[in-house]
Amino acid sequence: MKGLIFTLMLTAGGAVGSLFDPFLGLLVYVSFAIIKPESMWFYSVPLGGNYSRIVALALLAGWAIHGFGNWDFGRGNRVVKIFVGFLIWAMLSAVLAPDQSLAWVFIREMAKIVLPFVAGVTLLTSVARLKQLAWTIVLSQGFVALELNRAYYNGFNQMQEIGFAGLDNNSVAIAMVTGFGLACFLGIFAESIWLRGIALVLAVLMAHSVMFAFSRGGMLGLISIGVVSFVLFVREPKHLVYAVVILLFMLRLAGPEVRERFSTAFVEKEQRDSSAATRIEQWGYCWDTMLTHPLFGVGPDHWMQTSAKYSEGKRMEAHSLWFQTGAELGFIGGGLLVAFYAVAIVNLWPIARSWRSQGTWSESGLRYLAGGVIAGLMGFCVSGSFVTLEGLEIPYYTVLLGAGIIKLAGRTADQPTWRPAATVGTRWAIPA
Repeated sequence: MKGLIFTLMLTAGGAVGSLFDPFLGLLVYVSFAIIKPESMWFYSVPLGGNYSRIVALALLAGWAIHGFGNWDFGRGNRVVKIFVGFLIWAMLSAVLAPDQSLAWVFIREMAKIVLPFVAGVTLLTSVARLKQLAWTIVLSQGFVALELNRAYYNGFNQMQEIGFAGLDNNSVAIAMVTGFGLACFLGIFAESIWLRGIALVLAVLMAHSVMFAFSRGGMLGLISIGVVSFVLFVREPKHLVYAVVILLFMLRLAGPEVRERFSTAFVEKEQRDSSAATRIEQWGYCWDTMLTHPLFGVGPDHWMQTSAKYSEGKRMEAHSLWFQTGAELGFIGGGLLVAFYAVAIVNLWPIARSWRSQGTWSESGLRYLAGGVIAGLMGFCVSGSFVTLEGLEIPYYTVLLGAGIIKLAGRTADQPTWRPAATVGTRWAIPA
């Protein structure tokens, strides 16, 4: 019953609030995309309630009422154009696809992500809003992790047995990896101790979820986050202490069964299990399909049908987001999806690495938010190499956060409005 009340309250609040401030609707929409109320509280929240749709329509209506936001994207414009271009290219591929109904279902689902994404970038007009979006992502994914951990300690490994919201254990693990990267940076650099504590607890819950999901791709994603985070931010003794503490937690969470499962990712060809062997085969089939259909691929969401031609009638996923997208949408479509994440990371990197003095951008939160987005996306990109999950929404909204950071950082850098703070000597302050 609590789940139903929570869902109805957020739906009503997001719908009504969007008419006054569409950003409120965006936050609710992102939260629903991660929590999936109909799946989280399947026993009390009726299916077919269209909760996300109601909020989305109100969000778009409020967005229109308030003049469609601020379209001065700065360098974030590149990320937005690539994402819109990806959708347009998928639509062109859909026109030529053998199964029109299947292809346009894919387009409809992607449009549900692209439209709020574009609206979201126009609505991210302050650092405060960036932080609100970041915390919405972390708290929502952390709540899912909390519930899955509760089920695990009650004797039911939901991640391994049935997954969550139609996603299998590997896909849910990758969502956790993406949220983990952002949560770690909030846990180290957030403004107050209690906020840092909340973020670190949620990060541990997400990491533990990956462990009992027994997802090798997820575990590789966690390792990649550790490497990227070390390169970006371990510059002071206290940061090294944080890193060591998190590493010790990770090692403690990874029991013998987890370590044994992970070790199978690096065995010789003769010792690979059927799952690993099938992945290698499917990647080869995808590459062959890309060479055969280089421009528009075989059509959106058509790989399952195509794979049957290679696998004696068995329909199988390619177990790689990048290979399967390339097979379905051709080299250009696949390249646009890769560029969507790559361009965001490349443009966020100098923001995360620069302005190290305490009195400049680090005070505004842009630096550590950029680092969190980079870490989460790097973990996702590595993990996504082993699972097909183009419909997973948290990485798209993590890029949305990154595009907002690039937008605001570029605007601040381009405008010569810096002034010395009279009370802090040579330090610089950001104008209000």
